[in-house]
Amino acid sequence: MKILIADDEPVSRRVLQSLLGKWGYEVVAVEDGNAAWEHLKAPDAPRMALLDWMMPGLNGVDVCREMRRHRPEPYTYILLLTAKDAKENIVEGLESGADDYLTKPFNPQELKARIRVGVRLLELEDNLVEARESMRFKATHDALTGVWNRGTILETLDREITRSRREGSSLGVLIADFDGFKSINDTYGHLAGDAVLREATRRIQAEVRPYDAVGRYGGEEFLVLLPGCSSGETLDKAERLRKIVTEQPIETRSGWLNVTISVGAVATGDWPEDAANLVLQMADAALYRAKGQGRNQTAMATVADHEGMQGPPLELFSHESKKS
Repeated sequence: MKILIADDEPVSRRVLQSLLGKWGYEVVAVEDGNAAWEHLKAPDAPRMALLDWMMPGLNGVDVCREMRRHRPEPYTYILLLTAKDAKENIVEGLESGADDYLTKPFNPQELKARIRVGVRLLELEDNLVEARESMRFKATHDALTGVWNRGTILETLDREITRSRREGSSLGVLIADFDGFKSINDTYGHLAGDAVLREATRRIQAEVRPYDAVGRYGGEEFLVLLPGCSSGETLDKAERLRKIVTEQPIETRSGWLNVTISVGAVATGDWPEDAANLVLQMADAALYRAKGQGRNQTAMATVADHEGMQGPPLELFSHESKKS
């Protein structure tokens, strides 16, 4: 672990450097509070700091306050070192954001023990953050493929449509569906089907731009969002994605399988006032047309699709997979 020492007394600073180095820590030493703050707000900042209270520029308490005000994560454990031992000083130091307090002159073994306490607390903090991020990922991503799950990709669609309308741009929307996927599961087993979905998703993600979005819309259906794409650009990108999935067989435990997908596509620039559910309905109609025309192809939503929409639009959270 990297530990920052901030102390304007050269002798005290060298003693701390020597002790921490002997205990196996990486040490960064500075002479004043301003330099300490510069190190602590850097992206690769030390996770622990030993700060002398009285220093030129920012003092130790000032640095504590700046840390707690501007850098909540990752957490930095702060130990104040000072000759002040009055209760009001201790309270002031802890209220400023310090985690612990040690008066000078200190016993090296006591310092070592307090640092170990800080290390344990930082490890606990890291474990909690990791658990929180894992829960957040599971709540927003599909467990099998790792792309956005249904709820998240639909929320993203609604947000991207609002943004494209505000900016006067076009959003490309694709619904990609595997052809005859049920027969893959029936013939080769669900493990083979899972392998196909994972590899196809990997190929799609490798082809899209960093700011595009890919989500699992249904069992074997995927929703792809392409910000800034006109109708022609949406068609071109849909064809590239279709080909990258279908041109090479996919390896499974049951052998190499040739798979194809059909894609329904729509560009919101053609219908800028339509809400997300109507855009989905048009992409869905185009997908049905691609299936009906022989599969393994892309179909763009047409004026006829738009004008032919009747009854209530598709509900965002109740779509059934084509499975064909």
